[in-house]
Amino acid sequence: MILQDKVALVTGGASGIGRATAIAFGAAGAKVVFSDIRGVEGEETADLIRETGAECLFVKSDVSSEADVRELVQKAIATYGRLDCAFNNAGIDLAVKPLHEQSIEDFDKIMSINARGLFLCMKYEIQQMLMQGAGVIVNNSSTNGLVALPGISPYVASKHAVMGLTRSAALDYAKQGIRINAVKPGPIATELMARSADQMGITFDDLGSMVPMGRMGQATEIAQAVVFLCSDAASYITGQPLTIDGGYTAS
Repeated sequence: MILQDKVALVTGGASGIGRATAIAFGAAGAKVVFSDIRGVEGEETADLIRETGAECLFVKSDVSSEADVRELVQKAIATYGRLDCAFNNAGIDLAVKPLHEQSIEDFDKIMSINARGLFLCMKYEIQQMLMQGAGVIVNNSSTNGLVALPGISPYVASKHAVMGLTRSAALDYAKQGIRINAVKPGPIATELMARSADQMGITFDDLGSMVPMGRMGQATEIAQAVVFLCSDAASYITGQPLTIDGGYTAS
């Protein structure tokens, strides 16, 4: 098991890519701490992690709250004594509208979770990793952190912000034993993507037809990439985006 006895943290672990990654961390041998604002779905994820034979802790938490994020990391340390890996995945999307119709309130909401929330998570994760002298962080961006689609300008801005934070922080701590990278998923078959597709008036089949591989990606395919980036097999990789999109951005 490539993460045997490591301690891994996942935000937004109640469904989709976050859930798949929390399970994958457990299957790779890690003790898993994960958070979400949804309690029932979080407990369902905990049951799935335990089915792999791994230990886990679910913490109901809002990444846009500094107090919640601080407490989340503190609980991970109090329970398992350290923090080796973190996947900062929590994020939201919003209604599809051209920029001039987007509200300031919605812009602030998406930035508070997708960008400020990620900043807060990194801040407290890094504090612990500096004390340990090592650690790995993977942030969830998007192909919309590389290219763009119409109608979702606040979301695109937030995912570009993820990459800016990732690259800059990677340089801050490159000589201090902390690696920081990002994944950039393309169209992935999740509840979040289903809502977005519905708003755009298209189906998963429509999205899959836009991908050179001819299909949507699966959350487990992102999860395995995150596990790889957190493992010693990726020991010389930092400050990098790993685009996982079936060739979408290559076309």
